Amino acid sequence: MRIKIYTRNDCVQCHATKRAMESRGFTFELINLDQHPEAEDDLREKGYRQLPVVVTDQESWSGFRPDMINRLRPQVHA
Repeated sequence: MRIKIYTRNDCVQCHATKRAMESRGFTFELINLDQHPEAEDDLREKGYRQLPVVVTDQESWSGFRPDMINRLRPQVHA
């Protein structure tokens, strides 16, 4: 499963999301809006108004959402 997390340097909820993902063994791509401000317009067009924004293959959400993180299942390779 591919996971992208859109974040900023000074975002407490972003840091909490990153720690929760790491503690569950997920790998993810971080897109820092401080370094890539062009991505912010795309997120706003999609209706997101809060960071972090987490995008997986099946779903997406914004904010620190332990409930959503706990629902994610690592992909099992056969």
